[in-house]
Amino acid sequence: MIGFREGGGSPLPRTPLSVELADRVFAPDGWLAEQLGLEHRPQQEAMAQAVSRSMATDSPLVFEAGTGVGKSLAYLVPGILQAVADKRPLIVSSHTIALQQQLKNHDIPLVRRLFDQVPQLEPYRGFKVALMVGRGNYLCGHRLARAIQTRGDLFNKAEAEELERICEWSTQTKTGLREELTPAPSPEVWEWVNADGSSCNSKNCTPDTCFYRKAIAERAQAQVVIVNHSLLFSLISAGLSPAGGARGVLFPEDFLVLDEAHTIPEIATNHCGLNISSYAIERALKLLYNPKTKKGLLSKIAKRPDQEQVVRAISASESFFNGIRRQYLEKRDVMRLMKPDWTDPILHRPLGTVSGILKRLRQDITDEGTQQELADHATRLDAYLKGITHCLSLEEESEVYWMEKTGRRRQIVTLRTAPIDVAEFLQETLFEKDTSVTLASATLTSGRSMAPFLRRAGAEGEETGIEASPFDYENNVEIYIAEDAPGPDRSSNRLDIHYLADTIGFCTLQSEGGTLALFTSYADLNRVAQQLQPVLEKAGRTLLSQGMGLSRSELKNRFMEAGDALLLGTESFWTGFDVPGPALSQVIITRLPFEIPTHPVAEARSEWIRKRGGNPFAEMTLPDAVIQFRQGIGRLIRKQDDTGRIVVLDSRILHKEYGRHFIEVLPKRHFARFNQHDREDVFVM
Repeated sequence: MIGFREGGGSPLPRTPLSVELADRVFAPDGWLAEQLGLEHRPQQEAMAQAVSRSMATDSPLVFEAGTGVGKSLAYLVPGILQAVADKRPLIVSSHTIALQQQLKNHDIPLVRRLFDQVPQLEPYRGFKVALMVGRGNYLCGHRLARAIQTRGDLFNKAEAEELERICEWSTQTKTGLREELTPAPSPEVWEWVNADGSSCNSKNCTPDTCFYRKAIAERAQAQVVIVNHSLLFSLISAGLSPAGGARGVLFPEDFLVLDEAHTIPEIATNHCGLNISSYAIERALKLLYNPKTKKGLLSKIAKRPDQEQVVRAISASESFFNGIRRQYLEKRDVMRLMKPDWTDPILHRPLGTVSGILKRLRQDITDEGTQQELADHATRLDAYLKGITHCLSLEEESEVYWMEKTGRRRQIVTLRTAPIDVAEFLQETLFEKDTSVTLASATLTSGRSMAPFLRRAGAEGEETGIEASPFDYENNVEIYIAEDAPGPDRSSNRLDIHYLADTIGFCTLQSEGGTLALFTSYADLNRVAQQLQPVLEKAGRTLLSQGMGLSRSELKNRFMEAGDALLLGTESFWTGFDVPGPALSQVIITRLPFEIPTHPVAEARSEWIRKRGGNPFAEMTLPDAVIQFRQGIGRLIRKQDDTGRIVVLDSRILHKEYGRHFIEVLPKRHFARFNQHDREDVFVM
């Protein structure tokens, strides 16, 4: 039906059918409630309306939806309706694997059920979904066959056995994804069989012979493509975008939803710079020729002098990175680079020589597959050479440069760069593509304002929306704040471990369910774990910690099985860690999560803000910490009937002026103070 403006005049534009249908899905007596029996959520309806209209008009939208709003359905339903109606791909990007699994295993099947039961949605029932991961995660049949043919040249006995295992698995797997192979394949062997090589191409491979080509074919037919933020920004940074100025971010005519959007500025920062490690270069060279095993690509096709040049390059790489370690990283893990030409470029000539050998051999050899492998390795070495040159010259004023020790034992030396500010990059690559881009998260505001996030995400001036959580925090959550917690040591920045261990132990035993204690430092976590182990053993409780050698998913499973365990976590446990029910009945914040101000990226951003006349603490440090704090306390209530306790062991929230910003984002206004003397009376089971 066409509407008319009051007083006559031209007709109002007709509401797109996809918008009308989305409205009917989420209405109080709509199809979600009527067909699936789901409770109507006004907040979800409001978000869905905003999303469907921004998608219909190809407009950006930034939306904060509190826990329990049901934001996944609020963007999936309008997005799928739009994708099918307009024959355009919907790209859904998330940060965590947990959300990807939720989308695949719960939310999208729920949408299918809805579409199957509503006659008016029949035209949309056949929508297809594809998961997009990096091509290096796929097995390539062509490269596997070549590796088998040349296994005597490439692999030692153990690696040849690993190749046989991969070959056997290739006949059983349906996806060819590395993550499905248990135990995980050897990196040295997987390097030769994965799809991340130029010989894996449309000439050599088909969807019937190559799992990556099969995935591409499925993606081309899909209306919904699920991806993670890391791959999204890796592809964008690599220049993947529609050709000829066509609208879209990754593919022609696509439109995007980026969930867990609070992580976008940081992830974009990480993927827009260089990351060159001693391990990566040594591995790249040993794939060509390993002097210990006498195996590698050049073991048969190159003469001894060429192989010796690879050995010299390996030695030069060791000297280069060991020299950096001795000179700069002996007593520190991270160091910012401030002056150009800070070390001698002793690796340039050896790497360049090996690259030249590969290019010469490519001209001399007639086998096309070997030519492509040589070209790939030469390109990789050239990229490393260019990157090292960039890190030595420090030529970009808009970037920050640093070196750091990485790896579990801090044995790897890594050169890093990152843009100081990614707002312009995000604005150009996301918001100026003439397509709908929806950013969604439960935590985009810091205090009462979304402005800090909008500026960092390049989204200033875009449409925004906020819907609070529908959960009953007032009756289901208790909040306790320590008023006498010792502050961080001024010289070491470490916390009082005895106080932390004693108070965390006390709080854990006061709760019948499980406790998640969140740290900002691995060192503090490990020391607390040591002190708490005998205490919890005596009480018959399980202690789990991030440093005990288990994966995040394994820790989560054990935590849920125990039901009353204590889990100590840092970093990734502040966000995306979902354990509904009594197995997580208490969240303890050991310290307000301010970023380390001396890290090179934070330091460079602070300088940049000061040059603009701004206040780094107010514009960057505080807003980021408040959002991280909101993420941490948000681990507690994950469904309507969850109950529990939030405990904050950082008294600065009470005694510092900035503490009010953290208090403002607590899920309820009332909280109880406690100290070491009255805690027995304050805490009630």
